[in-house]
Amino acid sequence: MSLIDEVCARMREAARVAKLDPDAFALLSKAERELDVEIPLHLDDGSLRMFEGYRVQWNDARGPFKGGLRYHPKVDMHEVEGLAALMMVKCAVVGIAFGGAKGGIRVDPKSLSKDELERLTRGLVRALGDDVGPTKDVPAPDVGTTAEMMDWFADEYGKMVGRLEPAVVTGKTIGHGGSEGRDVATGAGVFIVYDALKRHLAIDPETATVAVQGYGNVGREVARQFDHHGYKVIAVSDSHGGIHREEGLDLAALAAHKEATGSVRDFPGAQNITQQELLTLPCGILVPSALESQITASNAVYVEAKVVLEAANGPITAEADMLLAKDGVVVVPDVLANAGGVVVSGFEWTQNRENVRWSREEVLDRLAATMKTAAEDVWSYSQKHATTLRIAAYALALERVTAAEKERGRLR
Repeated sequence: MSLIDEVCARMREAARVAKLDPDAFALLSKAERELDVEIPLHLDDGSLRMFEGYRVQWNDARGPFKGGLRYHPKVDMHEVEGLAALMMVKCAVVGIAFGGAKGGIRVDPKSLSKDELERLTRGLVRALGDDVGPTKDVPAPDVGTTAEMMDWFADEYGKMVGRLEPAVVTGKTIGHGGSEGRDVATGAGVFIVYDALKRHLAIDPETATVAVQGYGNVGREVARQFDHHGYKVIAVSDSHGGIHREEGLDLAALAAHKEATGSVRDFPGAQNITQQELLTLPCGILVPSALESQITASNAVYVEAKVVLEAANGPITAEADMLLAKDGVVVVPDVLANAGGVVVSGFEWTQNRENVRWSREEVLDRLAATMKTAAEDVWSYSQKHATTLRIAAYALALERVTAAEKERGRLR
């Protein structure tokens, strides 16, 4: 199944658990708007190339549409649909006043120069036009996009409307209205959620081992958080492959190695492994923080972790989810575990709208409080309804969005 099919299947099961009215499910299981735009780009050599861009606005009952912009050669409408639906669920799970959206451009950002990426980003803003705005749809960075690109986005939007509107996009650099703490928010949030649930998961910090697939900004921060709190990080991987050391990895030395070589591979004292080998290592906690559909029906039966924390969006397929549950593996779902990024994006939006700036400490304190509450809400729901954490998170979110739809009169 495609990502959107899997998300809708999970929503359907959650609707059953929540005893949702069929009209409510029909409304929440379809996007409100799908935008498919063509973006002309003059390359540095003077030639013209067309790029396809997407924006799916799923639901805005609880607030403006919210979701990242992904620059990746495999981006398509089905992927963006699934990610937009996930964003609706995610924002409702953590209780922030946003709806769900997602967007992107089908492009390999590494194939373009910085100037070309800037022109492409500004072209996307012009193509989206009035369909984005601080009270309508607020994008953010995602795979393949950066804080600097969000600066370009906000600047181009300001030119369009004739005034400075930093709240049109989040994830900007600090100097252009970005929030303190945004750089670590997603990874820190993953650990905060785990820490709030650990007493229910029978994990001993002194003996538990951690494996992290994906060593970008999120994966590095997740590993750092676990290491800082006394856990042994035994394996990590990036796009080039992975490494494993049963005695634990020296993360400071690893950071220097990756900076020098561009990869975690060939780290002294560690064994090189593949991405797939990392996913099936015996460990206490497995953290997929790369792309979608990494754990599937073909490898789920070999997963030996006790707990899987989904730091990536959609890293486990629906069929694999069922196999893991059958084997007693606890999965903390993406819509809860990796929501720290959108939570702090919401903080950035608030700061921009109110023309205030919060300290890093204040942001991270607010993040911790928000994520802990969400984790406890989802755990309680799962226990009350005897269901998995994923279905509990979806059901809780659908109940909250349904209540908002009733308040605005679209449901009875």
